[in-house]
Amino acid sequence: MGVTEDSGWELDLDGESVVTVAAVGRQLRLWREAAGLPAGELARTIGYSAELVYKVEGGTRIPKPDFPDRADEALGAGGKLAAMKKDIAEARYPKKVRDLAKLEQEAVELGAYNNSVIDGLLQTEEYARAVFGNRRPPFTEDEVERRLAARLARQEIIDTSAAPPVFSYVLCEATLRRPIGGRMVLRRQLERLLKSGQLPNVDLQVLPLSREENCGLGGPFRLLKLKDGTAVGLDEVQLASRVTTDPKETQILDMRYGIIRAQALSPRESLAFIEKVLGET
Repeated sequence: MGVTEDSGWELDLDGESVVTVAAVGRQLRLWREAAGLPAGELARTIGYSAELVYKVEGGTRIPKPDFPDRADEALGAGGKLAAMKKDIAEARYPKKVRDLAKLEQEAVELGAYNNSVIDGLLQTEEYARAVFGNRRPPFTEDEVERRLAARLARQEIIDTSAAPPVFSYVLCEATLRRPIGGRMVLRRQLERLLKSGQLPNVDLQVLPLSREENCGLGGPFRLLKLKDGTAVGLDEVQLASRVTTDPKETQILDMRYGIIRAQALSPRESLAFIEKVLGET
């Protein structure tokens, strides 16, 4: 097994990440010392560098997903290190992504309008990679991988069988025609939309460019309705993300989203529209 010299993420220095990764590091060191295995020997066994093992144990590096599995097997931890895989995964994502994922997990209903790109929860891996790759100044390769992994992990909420929330999406026609990543990437993305639109908890609508009325000209936004009855609005602009729970503001977003849905094609008409665009792509 070759050595993967730098397979980990730099720590995103917020309190939650620091605590989680430090706890993982302590557990790894305790299991390694109990097994009487020097760090260098463990590193060779699992295919990573000794430097990375020391950094993980010291809580300054977030290991990639296969690290805890390999370490668990090498140290005979009986699944105890592998069980920390989910905590490690969440810690390596940027804080605002973790916060968004928690809100989505608490939601019973999620509505989203987008006129720039396909919504993140509906994106294919290659489409999402192209979206992140378009950022200027560009993300580092490491940051792209972190954000991509976080986005794909968030998508699990749509496919879960444990009482998933109801999802409603309105996509501007422009998002269906903008060839982010190239024509074939767009084709596979459109095919993904057709598949997602068939899910029983997903309503997918298209707002055609031919419509004279469009209440979404202010840009993309999301509205989440949580289990406790709270409504949360999210919108992203060029340099900032904004979250609001102010009832006056969420009421406006709720009203605006309702109007946008009324202006858009019905879910059935929308799937037929996407099929038409796919045929033209």
